[in-house]
Amino acid sequence: MNKTLLLLTTLLLTFSINAQQAYYNDVDLTKSGLDLKEELATKTISEHSKTLSYSQVWDALKVTDLNPENSSEVLLIYGYSDTTVGTTARRRGKDQNGGNQGDWNREHTYAKSLGDPNLGTSGPGADAHHLRPSDVSFNGQRGHLKFVDGNGNAGSVSGGWYPGDEWKGDVARMMMYMYIRYGDRCKPTGVGIGSSSSTPDDMIDLFLEWNAEDPVSNFERQRNTYHDSNASYAQGNRNPFIDNAYLATKIWGGPAALDSWESTPADEEAPTAPTNVVLSNITYTTIDVAWTASTDNVAVSAYEIFVNGVFNGETSNTTYNITDLIPSTSYTITVLAKDNAENESAQSAAVNTATLTDNTPPSVPTNITISNQTGTSFKVNWSASTDDISVGGYDIFVDSNLIGTTTELSFVVTGLTVSTTYSVTLLAKDTANNQSVQSNAVSATTTDGSNHIFELFFSEYIEGSSSNKAIEIANFTGQTVSLADYSVKLASNGNSFGTTLTFTTESIEHGEVYIIGNADMNICEDEVDVESSVTYFNGNDVIGLFKNDVLIDIIGEEGDDNDFAENVTLKRKPTIISPNTVFNAEEWIETSTDDCSDLGSHNVSTAGLNTTDFATFKMYPNPTNGNKIYFNITKDVAITIYNVLGKIVKTEKISTTNNSIDISKLSQGIYLVKIKSQNQFITTKLIKK
Repeated sequence: MNKTLLLLTTLLLTFSINAQQAYYNDVDLTKSGLDLKEELATKTISEHSKTLSYSQVWDALKVTDLNPENSSEVLLIYGYSDTTVGTTARRRGKDQNGGNQGDWNREHTYAKSLGDPNLGTSGPGADAHHLRPSDVSFNGQRGHLKFVDGNGNAGSVSGGWYPGDEWKGDVARMMMYMYIRYGDRCKPTGVGIGSSSSTPDDMIDLFLEWNAEDPVSNFERQRNTYHDSNASYAQGNRNPFIDNAYLATKIWGGPAALDSWESTPADEEAPTAPTNVVLSNITYTTIDVAWTASTDNVAVSAYEIFVNGVFNGETSNTTYNITDLIPSTSYTITVLAKDNAENESAQSAAVNTATLTDNTPPSVPTNITISNQTGTSFKVNWSASTDDISVGGYDIFVDSNLIGTTTELSFVVTGLTVSTTYSVTLLAKDTANNQSVQSNAVSATTTDGSNHIFELFFSEYIEGSSSNKAIEIANFTGQTVSLADYSVKLASNGNSFGTTLTFTTESIEHGEVYIIGNADMNICEDEVDVESSVTYFNGNDVIGLFKNDVLIDIIGEEGDDNDFAENVTLKRKPTIISPNTVFNAEEWIETSTDDCSDLGSHNVSTAGLNTTDFATFKMYPNPTNGNKIYFNITKDVAITIYNVLGKIVKTEKISTTNNSIDISKLSQGIYLVKIKSQNQFITTKLIKK
């Protein structure tokens, strides 16, 4: 945390540092690397004498995170605006906590769902060393995004979350604490985006850089000192990386952090170069390397391994397994040693070898299916091929022409012609470029373009037990849709819409869904794309989907305080292919409490033009520059016309004898026409010139 907070006088700070060092009297601080990590882990776990409940964390934070300049406020992590109001506020009234917009909530800096298993709200999920006050909305925006590097203020960066220049050091040291306290359940690689190749375990370079760039603040020391006390909500243990950030450098290397104990003299002597490098167990894609240990005036911390002169990885051992190599390829291997001061030896003498030759192709792809057909695209799906080493990818052919390559088990073919049948085949290839024969051909036919769905809609709603609440949005428009123009709003207890979730760079691909979940869900939380307070609903609360701030779909009836979906799951029927600004229970299938069996996927089955009610259907003229359109139908139907924003602009019932609609008041543009006959629907596009 960069901002200087005058919490302690110099005398008190000196006393605090001496007290911190006394806390570690039974820790062998002369050790380094993973040996020192183990020493600090043992100390941290043994001193954790009180386990807080999730509710007790509220009271702890109201003491540990007090604003040193105003004891009636707490500081909000990620906040950067010097105010008490708004999403990016840096401070807030200490008793203004809760789950509503404008409150501060308990931010799990190590997101619950990123733990392995989920951290929940007890044990590591209630450890106050990594729980921090955060604005409810900002907390929702972070959700379970992994930490990534950035600069300036906090926010979403390239699909991850940058905590901000002021808070990145705090975050790094909290992640280091969680790692030594809870081990592999809270790996740094699980919560941050960075490389662990230069560390002896799962620590990543990102947190080591933040730890050095953003020194420990007095605010962090304030939190640490409280928990090493007899206070009511103190845990009894300390975060050693707040006491001395250089301890992280001694364990994991990286850029040197500030040594607040000034206990380590400068080391400028490099280790000796590794000797006797031996290669063994050579396969198609791997090589085992072993060598004789180097020596150093202090201690060797790690060895770096190079393949053809390029850094491949790091280890604290004297053996290493090189992977992901290419068969039938020559390689040169060297090794160097380094110490905790980042002094490096010369590289060892080079040793040459070659991987084994692979001449076996993968098996032929099977179970090829076609889905998500539109007028200009379809999706190809298949089962994985097998190989003696590994399958490197798949080539997709349409009418014998190579149109794409992928490592996935599906591929979307685009740029096609409506109402056209194509022949699709695939082949698999391995990392040595051995290719299977092409699969049997499968036919794929594009639609005639008249049954497109032109708008997003809600496809699932979970109002489960406790905090198990989620909303699902589906896209079957035939193209990827950006959510930048959309928002989701919550109307509670019969009131108007208030709490709002907005989007920036998020999007939904055709045939896919986007899931908004409660931050404290304990079912299907891995399916959630974003956590938000708009999911703080009960069975009488209304959810609306808006486009350009215009309502296009709704669950519940605005202004109605009656329970309509208490402790149930609602799933949109496959026959429903467009949003509806009036809630209709007949469009939904109601299932049991906490049923998330279908969360993360949705299917539609739009009525084709060859169904009984629409076998001879036709709308004409289309396109039109006239004032009327006519329908060829076999029975009475209801017509609803939507503009491109999803707003209803005209509704009318027509029959075989009264089969036209006046469109003279419609302006030029594109419209979606929905035709309903009993429980069957079709949709088609209308163009008025």
